[in-house]
Amino acid sequence: MKHLVKIGIVLIFVLFFSACADKNSPNYQYMPNMYESVGYETYEKVDNGLFPKGTEAMLPAENTISRGYMPYEFENTPEGKELARLQSSPLDSLKREENLAAGGQLYTVYCAICHGDKGAGQGTLVKREKILGVPSYDDVARNINVGSTYHTIYYGLNSMGSYASQFANEEEMWQVSEYVMKLKEDLTK
Repeated sequence: MKHLVKIGIVLIFVLFFSACADKNSPNYQYMPNMYESVGYETYEKVDNGLFPKGTEAMLPAENTISRGYMPYEFENTPEGKELARLQSSPLDSLKREENLAAGGQLYTVYCAICHGDKGAGQGTLVKREKILGVPSYDDVARNINVGSTYHTIYYGLNSMGSYASQFANEEEMWQVSEYVMKLKEDLTK
């Protein structure tokens, strides 16, 4: 009987103290930065106590470019497009079939939805009348070539936005440009 009384008293103390505890806020918080992170703004000076002058993310130096990236040499202007028209494809002509196969796959993914599988301007979105005015590649007034096609992919034209961010590198954009020229040849036959 004495043991039951002792156990009862211990249970009452446990229940009493557990009822007073707030489960939503812990008593002690170790490493609070793990729970409540500090948000920093980009290029903001941060005084973190480790460095006497603090740290600051610096802007890149003027006229520098990212490693592995070369900017396109022609501007997004009508004059730039005319200069791009004079440019030929830098891809290896010995690998023409490989480039056309790769360009065809990329064209199917990114371009055929609007321009159609054959480049006649009758893609799925055009047939459903979601977008209008997609020209056929054999349109004489357009007078497209490899350089102007690359320029259009890079910057966009009219209601078509730039697709440069969709491709992994410049080689893929040139492959699609060459494939577009193949479609143009097939349409004019």
